[in-house]
Amino acid sequence: MRIQVTNAAPPSPPPSPRPSAPPQAEGGRRSRRRGATLEDALLRAAWEELSAGGYANLTMEGVAVRAGTSKAVLYRRWPNRAELAMAAYRAHVRALHPDHMGSVADQIPDTGDLREDVMAVLRHLQRNSEEMSPEMLHGLLAELRSMPPDLTEVLPGLMMTILRRAAERGEVDLGKVTPRVASLPGDLLRHQFLITGRSVSDDFLSEIVDEIFLPLVAAPSRGVPGATRRPAGA
Repeated sequence: MRIQVTNAAPPSPPPSPRPSAPPQAEGGRRSRRRGATLEDALLRAAWEELSAGGYANLTMEGVAVRAGTSKAVLYRRWPNRAELAMAAYRAHVRALHPDHMGSVADQIPDTGDLREDVMAVLRHLQRNSEEMSPEMLHGLLAELRSMPPDLTEVLPGLMMTILRRAAERGEVDLGKVTPRVASLPGDLLRHQFLITGRSVSDDFLSEIVDEIFLPLVAAPSRGVPGATRRPAGA
């Protein structure tokens, strides 16, 4: 009796996990996602890509693959990865905190006191930064020039609203206020985020407001409300 010996082929490796396919309609046909359903799926895929690989590795192609769509679908909504990442971040925050007011421009502080209004703006920005990883925060700040003007001009615009209200109460001399001065608190906070990659303390926010911003804009008759001055050389 002859026994034939054959070399068995090694087992094939298991297939790599693939992103979940878009939902299918009855009969096996792929259903077409539209409107808010499609946008939610895209933003969820973008956030998953950010969480898995960080901002440095975020690509439109990677998000498209994960979402089961094409890059063209993404580019019709967001022209670059910076805007997509920002939109994904905002959607993530809304999902975690439904009562979150979103952009500070959606509800401009109006406490009746300039210092409290400016502190409220900076604290809002600080809370938002805590929802991002340091790597994502640094990456987005480094690509601010890729953002549309209506996004980057939100903070100076709302600061001017706060300053005009304060001027009506006699707290501010608008003659001292230039666009550079109005944007200064946000610029200083952004610079700190960019340099350190970390969130900041409430004491740091108070230093921006009391020691730098209020002395620049306060009306002479009002002095510097709420400011705590440090002795020279301290």
